[in-house]
Amino acid sequence: MRFKKTKTAALALASLFVVGSFSGCAFVTKNLKRDLEQVVATVDITKSEDYSELEGTIGQSTVLKRDLVASYASYGSTYVNSYGMEPSAVYDLLKNNLVNRQIYIQYAQAYFLDGGTKSKAEWDKYIADAKEEDKAVAAVAYFLDEDEIALAEYNVKTSLNSTLDSLELDYIEEEEDLHDHDTARTTPTGIATVNEDYYDPDYKVYTGFNHASECGTYEAQDGSTPTTRMKAYKTLLSNLNYYGLVTKGENTSDITTLDYYNNERKSQYETQLINKLSDVFEEEAKKKITEDWLNGKFTTTLDSQKEQFGSADASALESALDSVSDSSFVLYAPDSYGFVINILLPFSTRQTQELNDAPADFGDTKGNKFLKRASLLEGIRATDQRNTWFTGHEDYSFDSTDVKEGETKISAYTADDPDRKYLFFEDSMKKIEGSETAPAQYERIPNYLGEYTYNGKVFSTEDEDGDKEYVFQPNKLSIEDFLTELKGYLGHVGLSVTQVEDKPYYPNGEKSAYYDQTSYYAPDGKVDYSKFLYYEAKIDFSEPFDAGRIFCGATKDRPASQENLAFSVINELSFAYNTDTAGLNSYLGYAVSPNNTDFVKEFEYAAQEAVRGGAGTITVAPSDYGWHIMYCTFAYSKENPTPYSFNYDEIEVEGTFSNLYYEALTAENFSGYSSEIQTTVLNKYNSDVCVTVYENRYKDLYEA
Repeated sequence: MRFKKTKTAALALASLFVVGSFSGCAFVTKNLKRDLEQVVATVDITKSEDYSELEGTIGQSTVLKRDLVASYASYGSTYVNSYGMEPSAVYDLLKNNLVNRQIYIQYAQAYFLDGGTKSKAEWDKYIADAKEEDKAVAAVAYFLDEDEIALAEYNVKTSLNSTLDSLELDYIEEEEDLHDHDTARTTPTGIATVNEDYYDPDYKVYTGFNHASECGTYEAQDGSTPTTRMKAYKTLLSNLNYYGLVTKGENTSDITTLDYYNNERKSQYETQLINKLSDVFEEEAKKKITEDWLNGKFTTTLDSQKEQFGSADASALESALDSVSDSSFVLYAPDSYGFVINILLPFSTRQTQELNDAPADFGDTKGNKFLKRASLLEGIRATDQRNTWFTGHEDYSFDSTDVKEGETKISAYTADDPDRKYLFFEDSMKKIEGSETAPAQYERIPNYLGEYTYNGKVFSTEDEDGDKEYVFQPNKLSIEDFLTELKGYLGHVGLSVTQVEDKPYYPNGEKSAYYDQTSYYAPDGKVDYSKFLYYEAKIDFSEPFDAGRIFCGATKDRPASQENLAFSVINELSFAYNTDTAGLNSYLGYAVSPNNTDFVKEFEYAAQEAVRGGAGTITVAPSDYGWHIMYCTFAYSKENPTPYSFNYDEIEVEGTFSNLYYEALTAENFSGYSSEIQTTVLNKYNSDVCVTVYENRYKDLYEA
């Protein structure tokens, strides 16, 4: 696992030239290329004593007026419109950001030259050997390896295709007269997440003058035609021309020949150089973090939480549990705290109305309608909710039986139903493996197995425009049918379920007896919530449950842990059936306390019962909303109030608690270390000695 560069790059170092922002902007009163090519600032850190020996080697960097205008169009206007800043103050801020970026680029070059890892003479020759139009790029490329260069080239092309996609969408909708689609069901976090190190050497910018099929892994949008793409490209060119970024006589049919394209390449190469220096500082920071320091930090935090969370006041603990994440850990909690995933199979609208209209149970002073609800529960029929993943703005579905050359057939779960074959998120399922020369394109969706087929029949046809249209016949599931699906899908990954003895509490475990109960009250007149429990079982893990391996999903080199497999199965079933959408994409599910909560009481009891049973426990109980299927993902118990342990040998084993804990502490340490270096560098070299600003050359923009 690597640090995300976006976490370490300061705003001043971010790429500020965003082409996607051009359309509709009118910030420039003059449209003269000469005006926009004016130098508004120069940067040369070799004028300082620190790097005087490099004078004439690194050379002078410039910030142009057009860079300033483009930055304002990109996000600077937000400061005026949303925060009430004066345009003059915004332009000064943007100018400082652009200057700071060039300072840090020069610092990176000086760092590698001065440190002896790169040769001044070889650098000069490298630049001299480059084509004239490539010399500015070569001045940065010299410091990068082949993969970093390939990634820079790939990033500039994906950025341009993304911009063209956005512009093209208007023309697609205009030509096809598209109607608004239904809002798609919530999708799992992490779908089609591109590996940050991935690049496609065959990737190209699709402008409509070429063919999309010739652009490597680029995939044209639905409804895209050469005509709509060329319209989008012409709009882009028009915007670039407005800002003086396209010169007369340039071959606009090939975007890669434009001066503008080369400027974008240079920006991406600079970003790779900043990242490279960031990697160096990352390694320096890691050297400061020893095994003893990490063990000490873990012990200190654990002792502190024992003292804080062991008190009678549970509010601090409950707040901490609500905030648990990859970087925020609760290492200690008293008995019966934990987390559950809740899958709600709801009453139909008609059933809800019947329940609302029914009288309260005889003698119930709180208006409960348990008897009527029991008569309705058996009639609940759940359906797979993922049909909008076929028909939303994007069609996420794919036929699991359609295996292309070079792909491995997915082990799809169909419950032996030949009509079930559709899965979702093909990019994260089929295109996962990298080649010998490049990393995998997409990362796996975390905690989502992805092998549960749509439960029902799907009929697809094409309309007159060749677009797919779908008709669905979802299978309707009773609570018993759902539990059969749940146990079947767990069995699909090699996990079995054992029902807890003496539970559920209806006589002899007879299903009919559950619905025929005549009283839900204890002898003292209070509601006996144990009588609502329909089912309780526990997953049979082959080894004792290891809380530190819940997030150990499958990688290219190892299978998923049993803890993660179970979590991923339940999580996927939740996306398929759960109508409690607030619970989708939660970290470990709902935080559960053994105390009185704001949850409805039947829900509270079933959730607490699941946590009392420990991780892997499944409980089923109703509320006025329908059936609740609870799965305990994680629990603190009297026997084990400290389920986590830190193991230094596992800090590089992705997904383990030790890895996550190490990454969180290292990122925190590195962020401060990197920021300190950046602040020192910028404060030291953003001076009158190294930077010259020509404010008069852009003051006219203040009134634009």
